[in-house]
Amino acid sequence: MKVDYIIVGLGLAGLAFAEELINANKSFLVFEDDSQTSSLVAGGVYNPVILKRFTPVWNAKQQLEIALPFYKTVEKKFKTKFDEKFVIKKAFKSVEDQNNWFAATDHPLLADYLDPKIDNQKKEGIFGDFGFGNVKQAGRVDTKKLVDVYRHYLKKDNKIRFEQFEHQKIKFNEFKLEYKGITTNTIIFCEGFGMKQNLFFNYLPLNEVKGELITIHAPSLQIDFLLKSTLFVLPLGNDYYKVGATFNWKDKTSNPSKEGKDELVEKLKKVIHVPYKIIDQTAGVRPTVRDRRPLIGKHPAFPNLALLNGLGTRGVMIAPTMAKQLFNHLEKGEQLDPTSDIKRFE
Repeated sequence: MKVDYIIVGLGLAGLAFAEELINANKSFLVFEDDSQTSSLVAGGVYNPVILKRFTPVWNAKQQLEIALPFYKTVEKKFKTKFDEKFVIKKAFKSVEDQNNWFAATDHPLLADYLDPKIDNQKKEGIFGDFGFGNVKQAGRVDTKKLVDVYRHYLKKDNKIRFEQFEHQKIKFNEFKLEYKGITTNTIIFCEGFGMKQNLFFNYLPLNEVKGELITIHAPSLQIDFLLKSTLFVLPLGNDYYKVGATFNWKDKTSNPSKEGKDELVEKLKKVIHVPYKIIDQTAGVRPTVRDRRPLIGKHPAFPNLALLNGLGTRGVMIAPTMAKQLFNHLEKGEQLDPTSDIKRFE
């Protein structure tokens, strides 16, 4: 069997790169073993503003210009809704919070996203004594639905194998690679924090942070916006809300924990004051990099091996841009953004 590419891992990164290959009429095969779940349990929110400090997300405008048409195209392809637009309301905790918001609205990279008028209307069941700031051009991609639909699509075309990829079984020929009888030009690794077990790329400084979410049923809450305070409360429809997220740098498992649930419940007490019932709890390990930038590029010694990883908490925004950059680098020789290129760690 011969293919142009092998993709290892089908979360958002692998999915976005697969779309680049399909659009370019390149053949490929995906290996996915369900060992990494960050895309499946992610909140899936895209937001161009870091609301903790009221600062712009890195390259937010450029990323959204690629990401939003990408998800629209995928929706048309599968005749399925994945992208839900909404306003984010940031609950202010003090007058100082309000003043910082006003200052941020004058920032040239934030003016398009932040409403300069404070929303002082009381929201039933929400603590918001100092009002709310509205963030525009935000939304949520249902990452679990998207990945599930995409895997089914690839399975029908025999383009995915649900098995563990064994890195040590790659055979290097002069210009080609061979893996278990499959000949390919290039292997792209999109393994999330599974990269730590990748003998070719595990030298890179990837960190793992566990995140946990709960889903609650709260009929009295009645909000149609994402509420951002000490955590986020994301409406899912029919009075269900996703609440998150935790950041645990010690626990590297993908198992929901009592500690994670207790932390979310305790924080939620300071955000809403309506009765609710916990319906579900999920956990995943996010791949993050110390400089908060992705990891993309070719292996320094084996240029037929490439990496697309380290998307962190903003994978929904970043994945389509990074996939396009990597594809253009491999196929057209275009230079990678040096702030994302893995060469920065050589």
